[in-house]
Amino acid sequence: MNAVSAQPPIFLSSSDLAQIERLLARPEVENLPVAALLADELARATVLPPAQMPADVVTMNSSLVCVETQSGKEHHLTLTYPAQADISAGKVSILTPMGSALLGLSVGQVIDWPGPGGRRLSVQVTQVSYQPETVGKH
Repeated sequence: MNAVSAQPPIFLSSSDLAQIERLLARPEVENLPVAALLADELARATVLPPAQMPADVVTMNSSLVCVETQSGKEHHLTLTYPAQADISAGKVSILTPMGSALLGLSVGQVIDWPGPGGRRLSVQVTQVSYQPETVGKH
């Protein structure tokens, strides 16, 4: 199965896209292996104005719950930029394989990404409990 065709559709806010593109252009980031994965995710995303982002989509600084499909293990995470990342506090960087995989997913979607030792990991987003793009919307 072609890995690209197996990936679910994703949505990205124009403001997140601009910030992530700036991050990927930094010399210390542009040659990281995850940078290419993240660039691929950006290229396949449907980009929306922040005001039009659905509330159930993972954006930067979203708090979410996801479940490993193989083990059923639940994770409570916040998707962050590298400076705010702290995996012990559940803050996962966009510059990790898992962080780049979660960006733009909607509740109910499942995504696979390369895990340690080359094995594939799969998670399903079950809740987006906070999404900054929708704060203040009624």
